[in-house]
Amino acid sequence: MCAFSSSKTRRRGAELEKAIIEAAWAELAEHGYSGLTMETVAARAHTSRSVLARRWDGKASLTVAAIQYQLAKRSLDIPDQGSVRQELLTYLDHLSDLVPVLCICLSVSLNEAFRESYPSLDALRLALMGDGAGDMVGPILRRAIERQEIDESKLSKPVASLLTDLIRHYALMHRAAPPKALRKTWVDEIFLPLVVRPSCGRGRITRKTNGPSVKKRVTRKPTVR
Repeated sequence: MCAFSSSKTRRRGAELEKAIIEAAWAELAEHGYSGLTMETVAARAHTSRSVLARRWDGKASLTVAAIQYQLAKRSLDIPDQGSVRQELLTYLDHLSDLVPVLCICLSVSLNEAFRESYPSLDALRLALMGDGAGDMVGPILRRAIERQEIDESKLSKPVASLLTDLIRHYALMHRAAPPKALRKTWVDEIFLPLVVRPSCGRGRITRKTNGPSVKKRVTRKPTVR
């Protein structure tokens, strides 16, 4: 009777794989890549090392699977909101939610043992997200070009990746997400002035005022002769 009950509660397939991947992520977050072993993950997931070995050829591939699982829970697809500024701010909000995952990526990419399988951060990003890994902000910029909000000729590769690079650098230096006010500064005072179309003007894409505009009356002083 007990044996029958145990077999009914045994995890299989996707349920077991999810438990292993979540255990691997917890080990990474607590102990880093150096402290992660297939044995500790198996113990945390309440399974055996042989079960892990049948699915992953080592802890590097298991680490990639754990990071992919976290990325899948946090979408970076930004819908059309009719404004490049609003879409960029939303993009940075979503990317800020990913900072804990990004910090793990940065950490493991610096580990010598991990680099034997994934030699660089770009190699890891390619494994995680495929060929579109470097173009997460691309759809936003393409919509802005179609709406004639920004000048395509000003979108050099370094400029196009500027906001993503800024948040990566901040995460690397501070191990935290940048404050919301700083993210707005990046968009309004650094990125948009570099790419806005002269004919468009910044009034169309920058933040709205809280109330109606008020024209100041100018009182001219009488001319004294």
